[in-house]
Amino acid sequence: MILSILFWLFLFILVYTYVGYALVLWFFVGLKKLFKKNELFAANGDFEPEVCLFVTAFNEKDYIDKKVENAFSLDYPKEKIQYVWVTDGSDDGSPELLKKVEELEVYHQPERRGKMHAMNRGMKFVKAPIVIFSDSNTILGKQSIREIVNCFSNPVVGCVAGEKRIVQKDEEAAAGAGEGLYWKMESWIKRKDWELNSAVGAVGELFAVRTELFEDVETDTLLDDFIISLRIAQRGYKIAYAPNAYAEETASLNVTEELKRKVRIAAGGIQTIVRLKGLLNPFKSGILSWQYFSHKVLRWAFAPPALFLLFIINLLLVVNTNNWSTSNFYAQVLYLQVLCYTTAAFGWYFENKKVRMKALFVPYYFVMINYASILGIIRYVKGRQSVNWEKSKRAG
Repeated sequence: MILSILFWLFLFILVYTYVGYALVLWFFVGLKKLFKKNELFAANGDFEPEVCLFVTAFNEKDYIDKKVENAFSLDYPKEKIQYVWVTDGSDDGSPELLKKVEELEVYHQPERRGKMHAMNRGMKFVKAPIVIFSDSNTILGKQSIREIVNCFSNPVVGCVAGEKRIVQKDEEAAAGAGEGLYWKMESWIKRKDWELNSAVGAVGELFAVRTELFEDVETDTLLDDFIISLRIAQRGYKIAYAPNAYAEETASLNVTEELKRKVRIAAGGIQTIVRLKGLLNPFKSGILSWQYFSHKVLRWAFAPPALFLLFIINLLLVVNTNNWSTSNFYAQVLYLQVLCYTTAAFGWYFENKKVRMKALFVPYYFVMINYASILGIIRYVKGRQSVNWEKSKRAG
């Protein structure tokens, strides 16, 4: 009986996390559109406030020229953009290179104290009412600033989340195939979250906030984008999602490099849950509590252990009943799991052999990111995740 209860509990968590929530979200958004006119964007062509394009960089000399060129090419009045770069700890010559560009404001200190400390420090120099955060290794879409500003024309919007896009290649490694599909699905859910009520968090590659709403964040914070955006949402503002404001970057070089990122993100996810526990109170946060729990908390904290524990529980159930028949539901689920893990194992094998087979890479990526989440949870509990992240190598 206990094994059966655990089996159904873990199965429900997995199905709801990866499929069910998206379906429920789609249903409610459709229902909302039947009874209420879509007024997400209070568009105003004359709304052109000053903005600050804010970049923190640590030893990013290889990306600077391309990033600066991209920033100057964006479709927005250049005289209305304040360009701020914070390069704390960089010793590769990038601060000196940036200071050669007259339009840039470069703030540097020799000591490296983490990205969040650099953001807190740099925000003191922001003069514009809207600040747009972007990573130094990403390329922004030409209309990104206009798309973001358009969202802020709605006074209930306190934060705007841009879209992260993975540059696709014809012959991808497992990391590229899996990461590209993951972000396409994530983008769809973010859009539906926003259409229903509010997006649940933002990604550091591209997001923006009203400068007046920014508050200093604890310097040991691992996921600055989530903490900043969700704390603004806690105050009653909406997080808009602007899919046409996008940041492009290449995929991780391989699954090993992607594993580094996912472990850090998972550790940061648990830290976020601890620090934003008030967001789980529906009496204070309303529907956002359900969205946050379904979209983030389950995926960060519950689904990864449920995935691997389900296999063990499922195997014990079939062994105890000694019913291996394909007519037995427990046996059917077990065989399906064996097929998935076998496919993932082949994906791992072909990845190491440099054979490109996307059909196998997706299940391999799925298993690996959940494994990384387990490692991230352990790392956070043990207090071993440094605020100074080790960079993951990117493809291309």
